[in-house]
Amino acid sequence: MKLIDLHCDTIDKLMEDQNANLYKNDFSIDIQKLKKSNSIAQVFAVYFDLDLYRDNPYNRFENMASKFYEQLDLNKNDIALAKNYQDILNNQKQNKLSAILSIEEGAALNGDIKNLYKAYEAGVRLITLTWNYENEIGYPHNKEAFENKGLKPFGLEVIERMNELGMIIDVSHLNDGGFYDVSRNSKKPFIASHSNARNVTGASRNLTDDMIKVLGNHGGITGINFCKFFLGESKISKVDDIIKHIKHIVNVGGIDVVAMGSDFDGIPDDLEMKDISQMYMLQDALLKSGFNEDEIEKMMYKNALRVIKDVL
Repeated sequence: MKLIDLHCDTIDKLMEDQNANLYKNDFSIDIQKLKKSNSIAQVFAVYFDLDLYRDNPYNRFENMASKFYEQLDLNKNDIALAKNYQDILNNQKQNKLSAILSIEEGAALNGDIKNLYKAYEAGVRLITLTWNYENEIGYPHNKEAFENKGLKPFGLEVIERMNELGMIIDVSHLNDGGFYDVSRNSKKPFIASHSNARNVTGASRNLTDDMIKVLGNHGGITGINFCKFFLGESKISKVDDIIKHIKHIVNVGGIDVVAMGSDFDGIPDDLEMKDISQMYMLQDALLKSGFNEDEIEKMMYKNALRVIKDVL
């Protein structure tokens, strides 16, 4: 069964270990593992802690993007950049994986719309508007005082320009008020690349039932996050807990709103599925829990591919 995963932090791991290679490494994602999982596309996030790079966040993005492209060049026989739906199809014909570049922290734009255009030209096709800090776009999920605050004027401009350019808007990590501003202002489907159901696990990073419905009504998707803190009370990230969230989201928003957003290489290592090559464990469990193959295919890649086709 094919796979598209909407979020990983493998670039950050590669920055930490300059001797590591995307083809084979000790992380949760590499090319060999992606092939074992039958992946067709992986979204690679440029993530950074804003507190460490407030002086020039766009420069940090450029450095991490350079690492991404260096690894693509080293492994060009196996993986290639995808900027749109057609690129994914073309890469498949050449038996290559597709790599989609994203930014996880809208502060990388440094409050300058010119940097959005520069990021687009650099190959970025998805932006997670906030991480865990307030930035020029809006507010994060993790402070009660921010809960109902909407997007800032620059954030509204970013939404408009991303729609025009053909970039996927990602509301994971965004506060509730910002989520609803995106839903009111985006003319295209938007996503939560790595978020679960708040009704199942009450983390502010997860989506309320109303958010799930709104997301589905806009043609969007949420990528199921494998981090144990957003799944439940288990000491490790368990497949059974992932299925609880999937079932709830399907019941609330329908099968078309579920996708995969593992957060591999950005979450603790205590996982029942150790890396992306073990996605078969989730697929098998979904079958046993009552989902049919067509439904599982939608969750594994077809829903994500639809949004990519609709937006990029």
